[in-house]
Amino acid sequence: MKLGDWIAVIGFIISITIIWQFRQILLLVFTAMVLAIALNSLVRWIQQFGIRRGIEIGRGKAVLLSLLFVLLFGILFVGLVVPPFVEQFQQLLELVPVGLQRFLAWLDGVLENPPTWLKLEEIDLPDFSDFTRQVGPLAGDLLGNFFTFFSNSLAVLLQLLLVVVLTVMFLVSPTSYRNMTIRLFPSFYRRRADEIFTACETSLLNWMGGIVINSLFVASLSAIGLVALQVKFVFAHALLAGAFNFIPNIGPTMSVVFPVSVALLDTPLKALAVLILYLVIQNLESYWFSPMVMQKQVSLLPAATLTAQIFFATFLGLLGLILALPLAVVTKTWIEEAFIKDVLDRWSGRPQRQISRQVAALERANPSDAIDDPWN
Repeated sequence: MKLGDWIAVIGFIISITIIWQFRQILLLVFTAMVLAIALNSLVRWIQQFGIRRGIEIGRGKAVLLSLLFVLLFGILFVGLVVPPFVEQFQQLLELVPVGLQRFLAWLDGVLENPPTWLKLEEIDLPDFSDFTRQVGPLAGDLLGNFFTFFSNSLAVLLQLLLVVVLTVMFLVSPTSYRNMTIRLFPSFYRRRADEIFTACETSLLNWMGGIVINSLFVASLSAIGLVALQVKFVFAHALLAGAFNFIPNIGPTMSVVFPVSVALLDTPLKALAVLILYLVIQNLESYWFSPMVMQKQVSLLPAATLTAQIFFATFLGLLGLILALPLAVVTKTWIEEAFIKDVLDRWSGRPQRQISRQVAALERANPSDAIDDPWN
């Protein structure tokens, strides 16, 4: 390798190291970009609505109207939805350990007086009495630690403030930031990079629209099923089911813990019915509703989705897990457009065209000695 090549490799390694050190900040920037893309679609809709009504609405006014709409929606959500949810959720956190203790007590009773068909003498089981006494405080501690991220910590507030500020900045002048990013590419690839950015924006909008509809579907069916089963705190359970649906594979598993624990306060059979209900809802959403709604969405294979979640959660933490799907959508789009279409497809196509032209020339020169094209 020449000196210039070594300098390029060293510069690339230094760049990757710097990006890795600032990965959390970059994730917040990516979050702001996703939110800005969503709000930008609202800005465009407001401008198009004004054009259809014969009113020209400038971008500044459209941005202001979109922000006021989001603010109004946030105030209504906080005023109407958050108070009952917080009240029910606090009671829910108190009842979850109680439900787990009751389940373990029932299981301990079954093990002490097993039915005739259950033969336990051949199975070496642990002492569930000690486990029952310890699981209550342990479950409470685990739930408390799990929701520490959502507490009133200064770091979380500062991160949210940074995301809001960056979102507004991106929204006010998206073209300027986009052109600045495109200029980081070589001159011969800037037009193509702009096309790929447009494809990423379309994919993200399709994903966001589809996931919102899917979450409403899951929340509605959860509420109807839990009302039919007479499980307490239906509103909190349904809202959690819809919110956790934004995290596929892992989210539905997390959302079922709370209603099952509350149902255990009544009978284990009711808890089993809740578990079956959630399994049915998730299968309906995964195999029927989601494919029907997301026909234009970027299709990600289930194994690819799960792999992306594990990868981003391992290297980027909780925020990486939450952003796993939009990150996977953007990564998939860049791989398909920049690597497969622009590199691999052209790489394989160039020799094929050359050989095809050579074969055609030989056939024209000697029609009786036709040569088979090895690429066909």
